[in-house]
Amino acid sequence: MTPADQHLDAHAHLLALAREAASRAGALLRDGRPADLGVAATKSSPIDVVTEMDLAAEKLICEYLAEHRPDDAILGEEGGTTEGTSGVRWVIDPLDGTVNYLYGLPNWAVSIAAERDGETVAAVVEAPLRRETYHATLGGGAWRTRDDGPAERMATRPSPPLEHALVGTGFNYVTTVKTHQAAVAQRLIPAVRDIRRSGSAAIDLCDVGGGRLDAFYERGLAPWDLAAGDLIAREGGALTGGRPGARPDGDLTVAASPGVFPLLQPLLEELGAWHD
Repeated sequence: MTPADQHLDAHAHLLALAREAASRAGALLRDGRPADLGVAATKSSPIDVVTEMDLAAEKLICEYLAEHRPDDAILGEEGGTTEGTSGVRWVIDPLDGTVNYLYGLPNWAVSIAAERDGETVAAVVEAPLRRETYHATLGGGAWRTRDDGPAERMATRPSPPLEHALVGTGFNYVTTVKTHQAAVAQRLIPAVRDIRRSGSAAIDLCDVGGGRLDAFYERGLAPWDLAAGDLIAREGGALTGGRPGARPDGDLTVAASPGVFPLLQPLLEELGAWHD
């Protein structure tokens, strides 16, 4: 086996663990959602809540991964963070789209990415109420499965002119930040076909990689919000980045089909989408 084959085999192993952990957490969240959902804590505003189910899902994922790979590091949104010695780090969002989950809307997901020496090499986004799972390995393409059916290769849509591009975005829960983001969106809307706001950055990134959106941008994403979706989008053929010359980060995350990206990214820079 060549070194390249060994890497692919190792990536497939990490992906298999991520898919099983995400499947278990997704089932917990779907089947265990109480009718009167209790709130464990609040984050930065009354809107952005951390539910008891959110915490339970992260605990399940962390325990499963620790059982199979005890030397790996973990970075979890809800504090399930541990140091590791293997060079592999798991980046986990146990419930991306918390408000959707609270309201019973379908666009929420479990997002798990595996990084090796700082580079994302395997990723899964499990969307139980969509009945879909999106997954990718570095260099192995992006794939979508429905109801445990056969995997379908994901690909971006052919790039339209910017004025015909359907663009996803998201807004912060802090009012002052959201106000600026709304102003950016107001100036962007005349330049594109339309804007969508699903409430889950992980799903939006997958939708770019799978051809359901032409582009997506958002400011303020944390590593767990974008790690898995970014790899899936790229393996589906999308270009991703942040501000011009930068990787996706908390200042700005942009993903788009190859013909749309070089048009949208500088426009977002001009509109100030990278600051509050």
